[in-house]
Amino acid sequence: MRFRTFSGYTRYPLFALLLLAPALIHAQDSNSQPPAAPQAAPDQTQPQESTQQDRAQVLREAQARVNARRKIRIQQIVQDTYSHKYDLDFGGGSLRFTPGNSLQRMNEAGWYIDLTDYFHGDLGITADFRGYYGAAYTGTHIYNGIAQAYNPSISQYTFMAGPRYRFFKGQHWGWTAEALVGAGHGNFGTGTNGLPPQLVGLFTDSTVLNFNGGVAADYNLGPGLALRFAANELITNYGSAFQENLGGNLGFVYRFGRK
Repeated sequence: MRFRTFSGYTRYPLFALLLLAPALIHAQDSNSQPPAAPQAAPDQTQPQESTQQDRAQVLREAQARVNARRKIRIQQIVQDTYSHKYDLDFGGGSLRFTPGNSLQRMNEAGWYIDLTDYFHGDLGITADFRGYYGAAYTGTHIYNGIAQAYNPSISQYTFMAGPRYRFFKGQHWGWTAEALVGAGHGNFGTGTNGLPPQLVGLFTDSTVLNFNGGVAADYNLGPGLALRFAANELITNYGSAFQENLGGNLGFVYRFGRK
């Protein structure tokens, strides 16, 4: 009786052992296998660098195309601007003039107009006309026993011609140089109330040889219109010596005609 009871008690642990045996064997096999090596992440550095290089190359090519188109456009503007055959230049100016050998310099205001024919590339021939006006200071002089102060008005006109050369052509600026020669006529006795001008130190009314050399800068307002700034030296021959008279002009240039 006791033996049966004991055998009944031992039967349950055996059943439990039989049930847990497969699970223990599977766990032991899992622990005995070596851990799997981690998979290496894909290398994305090289594709990113390649993408950046391609993008930079595309930007460089686009900038090169933009620069090429801009260069062609500027060349077309320059060609359209300086392919005109004629330049008509007109405006106003000033001149530091010596009205007599013993008199001080004075300021004259004037006008000018010239026409240039570019007959050979950037080389042209210019016809130039100018007029200057001012009042000379001659001091006090005794005439007919009376001391009189004179401040007579004078004028002079020039008619010159010569070569003009365009030595720089740009989109916005153009530069020219000129050398002119011709005649100049001075009216020095019109403001002396009948007194001979030489008695108050002025030159006598006469027509003399004139030279002019100058450089001009044109600021292009368009292919056919520009604003001109010019500096020049007008050499006159009134009296017994040459006079070097510095001056400047400001005016407009109108371009017309096609070569």
